[in-house]
Amino acid sequence: MPRRVDDYRGLTQVSRLRLLQAVHRQPGQQLRALADDASLHINTARDHLRVLEEEGLVVSAPVETGRRGRPPMGYSPVTRAEHNPEAERRAGDARSRGSMLRAIEPDLDHSDDLGDDAVHQLDALYEHLDDAGLEPDVDDHDLTVGLVPCLYQELIDTDRPLVCSVHAKLVRHQLEQVAGPLELRRLHPFVGPDRCVLVLGLAGEGPRVKRPGGIDGDKDDAELEQHAADAMRSLQDRRRDEQRH
Repeated sequence: MPRRVDDYRGLTQVSRLRLLQAVHRQPGQQLRALADDASLHINTARDHLRVLEEEGLVVSAPVETGRRGRPPMGYSPVTRAEHNPEAERRAGDARSRGSMLRAIEPDLDHSDDLGDDAVHQLDALYEHLDDAGLEPDVDDHDLTVGLVPCLYQELIDTDRPLVCSVHAKLVRHQLEQVAGPLELRRLHPFVGPDRCVLVLGLAGEGPRVKRPGGIDGDKDDAELEQHAADAMRSLQDRRRDEQRH
């Protein structure tokens, strides 16, 4: 499948995902520390950070050192769209496309149920996941999102939990970038061979759908990766059992 103009290059290499995870883990780190954290050559890390910033996933800012000369740059995840021009463009385009779609198909307008802000958050989240190649299937009423992680089928097993943890953080940040009440509540990785499910919720309300299992969306990297690895092993065990029977 050819890449669209808005598809994320920054999410198609494991080394970039490791670097993005390092940015998520400790915002504000400088280039050399991030390269060491992600086990990358400093020049490779520099190129990767440039791509991630150009695609609205990372923002850089000078770090005051108290010394003369150009200050070094610290890198952080984008948690507000206005902090990065590309993130702001993507959010604006998602809002425009969503509004146009609802004008054409009024049955798709759930603003009476969710409110305008939550609807625009869903617009931005859908566009983000679609551009990442995850083929989102959004249920606006139940506030669930099914994902097909098609870009990562060729990754070795040890890397796929990394993908899950990075995308969980990106979903949280995407919802934060556009002001509104929607939150990531739970992540259900590998509910099928090629399917994960996100459960969202409105601030102050419980989730509209309760699925067994899963992990809270605000867990740290290590917990998210461990849960994804366990879910993947459980899926593999079920598939082996089915083949035996």
